[in-house]
Amino acid sequence: MPDPDLVIFDCDGVLVDSEVIFARVLGECLTAADFPATAAEALLLGFGKNRDTLTAAVEMRYGRVLPEGFFEAMRERTAFVLERELKPMPGVAELLTALPRARCVASNGHLQRVRERLALTGLLGFFDPHVFSAIQVAIGKPAPDLFLLAARQLKAPPAACTVVEDSVVGVAAAVAAEMPVVGFCGGSHCPEGHAEELLAAGCSRVFTHMSDLATYLCGP
Repeated sequence: MPDPDLVIFDCDGVLVDSEVIFARVLGECLTAADFPATAAEALLLGFGKNRDTLTAAVEMRYGRVLPEGFFEAMRERTAFVLERELKPMPGVAELLTALPRARCVASNGHLQRVRERLALTGLLGFFDPHVFSAIQVAIGKPAPDLFLLAARQLKAPPAACTVVEDSVVGVAAAVAAEMPVVGFCGGSHCPEGHAEELLAAGCSRVFTHMSDLATYLCGP
């Protein structure tokens, strides 16, 4: 069991079960803009990415640029759906209540919208004001900048942090920051074999159930 000074949580797919919602909306918006994609294809295309890296991935796949206003329309649709469907990851509130050490959120998402998702699911109070976003650094995940910012703000050496991630991109960022990292693959978006991918990317352990992650972080 670790004894970190700071636990750094990714948001989407770790704290809130949002990735399948994002994938469905992304697929709908891409298809409406004449970039046909199923929800499953959109998940593979967008998982772990921010606006810049998603834009690049779409352009690489389709060979053309997204239309002006695409992300604004998708943001509006996403907000509408999240307000009605978003749920916290089962067991995460119990984990955070029991967690006896400093914690924060570090997400590739936009800061305001990450805070909104945490507020919608009743989790913001466990972290506020320590919610960090890729918009606060030069380069988001898989670069180490975001995790290093979080560690500096909470005055924790990188080696004394534990990162909890659900994406290979996020694990790569933790490895680049020289921070211990564990994986969580209990979200509804995680396909078969995802745990093995996270281990191969650099996770020391991967958890499917939040209760097992809670035991690991908080003790029995």
